[in-house]
Amino acid sequence: MFDVLLYPHPFLTLQYEKTFFSLCCTLLATGLYAQTDLELSRLILQKDSLFWNAYNQCDLPGMRSFFISDVEFYHDKSGVSLGADKLVKDFGDGPCRPGSEIRLRREAVPNSVRVYPMRRSDTLYGAIISGSHYFYLVKDGISSRNGLAQFTHLWMLQNGEWKMTRVLSFDHGPAPYVSERKEVKLTPAQLQQLAGTYKGPMSDLKITTSREWLILHTGKSLVPIFPESDTVFFMKERDLTFTFTRDANGKPVQLTVRENGQIAETLDFRQ
Repeated sequence: MFDVLLYPHPFLTLQYEKTFFSLCCTLLATGLYAQTDLELSRLILQKDSLFWNAYNQCDLPGMRSFFISDVEFYHDKSGVSLGADKLVKDFGDGPCRPGSEIRLRREAVPNSVRVYPMRRSDTLYGAIISGSHYFYLVKDGISSRNGLAQFTHLWMLQNGEWKMTRVLSFDHGPAPYVSERKEVKLTPAQLQQLAGTYKGPMSDLKITTSREWLILHTGKSLVPIFPESDTVFFMKERDLTFTFTRDANGKPVQLTVRENGQIAETLDFRQ
């Protein structure tokens, strides 16, 4: 029995060597693939970034350079566009229309974008990039997050060049609001200074205090607004800010309400 353990049968030794060699080849190939896939991912992400930079600037020739001539574009709201010329024309007649006061800006959702290599046997022939992105409406230099969608693009390696051949844009919907404002701490006395009734052309707002924020009374609803400073408050659920203007004595005289950075209403302090 000990002889078998110390001196394996030649056939078993041969089989072990074959298995070990096969395993080494597999691990080596996996390592090479991993390195190649990482390089591929960086390349496609770079090209994706350049494409969306052209999109955000409405650089139509720049966008066109990333498509093959017979690209297919599928959109779950506006339908199908076949061919690069038609697709670029659609952009030019839509979000990139000359003279338009509003532009679109695209921004990837952080940590959502992935690249997947496509191979035939061991030969790389394409890559899929997929993820989520936000769209912003841009007017007078002010951006407001307007929508959220999913995207999947098929890039193909043809004659040494990477080009987009299929574009899918789907699952469009409203973008969830995520406040990036930071709450600060105010004293009860500072909060109490701002309490009262504010009257405007469209609204009458009553404001009371809580321990660490103000309470906005709107009909039967009580909505907390949080201090960003001693004069600016914000809602966490929507892009609404409330800016208090004070007189020389520190008493409030006016309240300016902004939505998505635009003035919605200006109200005067009455009591």
